Amino acid sequence: MTKRLDADDPCPVRDGYAMPAEWATHARTWMCWPCRIEPWGGLDGLLRAKQAYARVARAISSFEPVAMAVRPRDAAEARLATSGKAEIFEVPLDDSWARDFGPTFLRGQDGRRAAVQWQFNAWGNKFHPWAEDAQFATRAARHAGVRTYDAPLVCEGGALHGDGEGTLLTTEQCLLNANRNPHLDRQQVEERLALYTGARRVLWLGEGFSDDETDGHVDNIACFVAPARVLVGVPASRSHPDFEPVMEAIRRLGASRDAQGRPIEVVELEQPRNLKTDWRGRLLQASYVNFYLANGGVVMPSFDDPSDDRAHAVIADCFPGRDILQIQALDIVEGGGGIHCITQQEPA
Repeated sequence: MTKRLDADDPCPVRDGYAMPAEWATHARTWMCWPCRIEPWGGLDGLLRAKQAYARVARAISSFEPVAMAVRPRDAAEARLATSGKAEIFEVPLDDSWARDFGPTFLRGQDGRRAAVQWQFNAWGNKFHPWAEDAQFATRAARHAGVRTYDAPLVCEGGALHGDGEGTLLTTEQCLLNANRNPHLDRQQVEERLALYTGARRVLWLGEGFSDDETDGHVDNIACFVAPARVLVGVPASRSHPDFEPVMEAIRRLGASRDAQGRPIEVVELEQPRNLKTDWRGRLLQASYVNFYLANGGVVMPSFDDPSDDRAHAVIADCFPGRDILQIQALDIVEGGGGIHCITQQEPA
């Protein structure tokens, strides 16, 4: 159960912290080595996931340091797979989605850093156990030498995307879901987001997205690419189950203003044309929006799809001057997430 929010509780905003934009300079990237078999459908899928994670880690390491959290018994394997390109941080883990249960890092105007430990319940009680993952943000923040704030909200990092200037993107499908915070209404959720991220305006996208693994994480749907500019992944076919929810998201964004009062510009990005299913027979949640910004670069997915090259061009146009590395990501998406989902930036 989410604990109550008291007026005198310490919280990041009262102490001068806020969540920076993902394009702000990073000290390093956090990742977690795959360890739970269930999301990948078996040992072969887990092995392919490890290889894909290693490719992503090596790619990011060309831009900035990488810290790979690893179960102690997997440390040698991870060190070998990443070719020594990642710092190995031995720690208990249940799963491997650093974005979701890793720390949401914050910065103060004086350059101090802190982190948020969201309450974590494995995406609405979907996987067991999760006790180690529920403590991972605190352990990683301690390793980074920063203070941790325990937020009174069940939330995952992939449910949020910010512009660094007080505007936050999320979805009703996730944060208003009965499996997350059933006793909180929209206003109460917004209050907690404001106090723990510095958000002054929350832009709510709706419901009906086919991603029931995460219940509609926004990082598979839309993201800020600059203040007042949002990239939205648009299904290539009107028959796609996400087409209408995405159209509604575009409508909402087009009618919105950010925390500075600016209208939101929407940039549309065509999603993969070829629909694939995962090992369970469910629609594969392949999204070009699920990319990672590193210092001076972008690590984005490819899916052996006709839209891969066009997606590369759109991302390059959104981030001029950055090197764009496109990594085959199907083996990651098989487990229920993408490149953004397996990474978490630590600001400089």
